[in-house]
Amino acid sequence: MSSRTEIDRYVLDTLMRDLVGHDHRTSSYLVFLFVLGAGDGKPVVLSHQQLADGAGLAKRTVQDAVAHLVRRGYLAVERRGPTEPATLRPLFPWQS
Repeated sequence: MSSRTEIDRYVLDTLMRDLVGHDHRTSSYLVFLFVLGAGDGKPVVLSHQQLADGAGLAKRTVQDAVAHLVRRGYLAVERRGPTEPATLRPLFPWQS
């Protein structure tokens, strides 16, 4: 069974240029896309290792990318405990 995730044109036209071209954070863009697809735009529970495996990046790179996305307001992260996987919620500030 295949599923489809719709991606807002902003993500392809503007966010990519912002994160990749301006910030030079290609890894942040890849992590955002992976989170978006994994949860179909809704919150998803993923460990850093799962993110790394899914996005094809190193775990440390994913940690930096997540921190960057949080700072930029594109991702919200909630944890139940320090060793628990995080709930990642993609944010869409351009839709406000």
